Amino acid sequence: MPSSAFAAGAYAAAQGISRPTGPKPVQATGASGFSGLLQQTLDGVAQSGEKADRAALSAASGKANVVDVVTAVAESETALQTLVAVRDRVISAYEEIMRMPI
Repeated sequence: MPSSAFAAGAYAAAQGISRPTGPKPVQATGASGFSGLLQQTLDGVAQSGEKADRAALSAASGKANVVDVVTAVAESETALQTLVAVRDRVISAYEEIMRMPI
């Protein structure tokens, strides 16, 4: 297997592309609106972190494979980085709106 194919497979596994086990995609529906969407996203990131913690504890006790731990930690890290990027964009949009003349 060429190294680029191996790297692509490892990246896909770390991102949850080949085995989507991370948080479910969220959709805004009528009553919940933006706050519901935000809450679902935060819950998904928290669940991803808890999954990584459980995997690390299982590996420490010898019950889990190290690859599973690395995958869970990478999924959690990706979810957190996405959340931070969205937060930064929201803050940037708010600042831009506040600079607009009335």
